[in-house]
Amino acid sequence: MWREAALVAGKDLRIEARSRVATNQVAPFAVLVLVLFGFALDPDRGVLTRASAGLFWVAVLFAGLLAVQRSFAVEAADGARDGLRLSGLDPAAVFLGKAAAVAIELLALQVLLAAGVAVLYNAPLDGPLLLVATSIATTVGVAAAGTAYGVLAAGLRVRETLLPLLLLPVLAPVLLGATKAWEAAMGIGIGDGRPWLQLLAVFAVVYTAFGVLAFGPLLEES
Repeated sequence: MWREAALVAGKDLRIEARSRVATNQVAPFAVLVLVLFGFALDPDRGVLTRASAGLFWVAVLFAGLLAVQRSFAVEAADGARDGLRLSGLDPAAVFLGKAAAVAIELLALQVLLAAGVAVLYNAPLDGPLLLVATSIATTVGVAAAGTAYGVLAAGLRVRETLLPLLLLPVLAPVLLGATKAWEAAMGIGIGDGRPWLQLLAVFAVVYTAFGVLAFGPLLEES
């Protein structure tokens, strides 16, 4: 299963590397969101610094939606999704591979956005261990939930507008937990970030298990 998952992840990453959609569209979109937040809030009163963690994760979630939609859009043409069904690959491996590809793209994007937050918002990126652990747990949860709901919406004509309606309410606890954990690590929040990190880890495990079990039936129905 893991070998098949690696094959699927490699396929998706090669497609993105050749099309350069992630670098030419998704990454500039996420950076633009940070810039617009900077115009919308007042940087002279330290608002941006205090809100930097939340703004960072909002930008990541928006970019995650684009990455998930792109992951299934590349298989919408020329019967590629039918070929995936008939390939004989384990559906769990397909889920893990597609989720891993989305996660790798989001982790690379977060490096860029973290630099943008530090420069544009003057945010103190202290507590690197908690920051990195939070990013990994959050990314796994977002990629797993996004892949599970992405295949659910992939077969519908209104998938572009339906996916955000399905996914964003589910990711609300992730946004809250990631923001609180980062605020604790950056020293701009109250309390310890470890309980929030544990919440994110539980979310990631639950949706990964759900995707492994349910992706096959969802793929057949899409």
